[in-house]
Amino acid sequence: MSIAFDLPPAARPGQPVDAIDTPSLVVDLDVFARNISRMQAAADAAGVKLRPHAKAHKCPDVSVAQIAQGAVGICCQKVSEAVPFARAGIHDIHISNELASPAKAALLAELARHARVSVCVDDVAQIDALASAASAAGSAVDVFVEIDVGQGRCGVRDASDALRLAERIANQSALTFRGLQAYHGGVQHLRGWAERRDAAARAAERTGSVIARLGAVGVRCDVVTGGGSGSVEFDLTSGVYTEIQPGSYVFMDADYGSNAYTGTLRFEHSLFIATTVMSVAAEDRVILDAGLKSMAVDSGLPWIWAEGAASTTLDYVAANDEHGIVKPRRADTPEALPALGSRVMLVPGHCDPTLNLYDEIVGVRAGVVECVWPISARGLSR
Repeated sequence: MSIAFDLPPAARPGQPVDAIDTPSLVVDLDVFARNISRMQAAADAAGVKLRPHAKAHKCPDVSVAQIAQGAVGICCQKVSEAVPFARAGIHDIHISNELASPAKAALLAELARHARVSVCVDDVAQIDALASAASAAGSAVDVFVEIDVGQGRCGVRDASDALRLAERIANQSALTFRGLQAYHGGVQHLRGWAERRDAAARAAERTGSVIARLGAVGVRCDVVTGGGSGSVEFDLTSGVYTEIQPGSYVFMDADYGSNAYTGTLRFEHSLFIATTVMSVAAEDRVILDAGLKSMAVDSGLPWIWAEGAASTTLDYVAANDEHGIVKPRRADTPEALPALGSRVMLVPGHCDPTLNLYDEIVGVRAGVVECVWPISARGLSR
């Protein structure tokens, strides 16, 4: 026998924040807007285009807000991830990754019939697959050669390899060589400001040398794309990048919050997991209703957020499947523990995979739910 029962929404516009069901992802819209404006202003001042990375949020409403402030388009990491953004009217999408199969190339070529699409390569076989798929679909694809600037992941090692690929792209009628991708993800999470500065400088120097060697034989790199939220202040002044790809800056997370910052380009925490105290049976701890199925912990456990800052009295100490354990930082202060039914806000350790666990983001302003944004690309990792 079927039961006619629909799960009610976690939140509705107009409700007070305390009415949001938990666990839920919540974004402070005022802080979110300040982060967008701050990044766009910095890019504009440097004369560098901003192409924010949508893998951080997988939510078209976020990208629409960024483009409204001046972003030139977005990055996605997978072709399937890009589809909801194209459907939402975003028509300049860079796939900041390589494609390994004819099926992926065919999917991208079809997407390129509906939006301007670019993609990375680091092997001749990828170029040939893209050319074949684009020709069959009757579409055109912009192509970037990715160079390894220290990440030790994707990308060719030197200018000779980059030149070989650029020439191969130029010989394909359905493909256009746009330039280079030079991204060093490891720099983003170096804790010391000077340490990040120096690592970013080394990546920029390596990128500049490849640009110069290609230029010496008449190959122009019209676009050099890369950079991230942790290195952006250095990337903007490097003189190398023509566009930058930060993503997490709109939200920030505990991992980025652990970096040291000395410059003026700082971003605020706008993304939180709203949770509820579900058990106070023990005197030395309370249990929240958010555990491993509500957050990614690859970059560490979440912070407890209280009165606009990370708590100095409480720690989230362990995550089980559906439970989170919170203890007082000092064992002799159990009175610091919240009461049964209390709302506790968490800053996730890593925003990208945390967003991928939710269907929606609840936008709040001045204590009231203002909007509910679907995370339309959740789970799209093909």
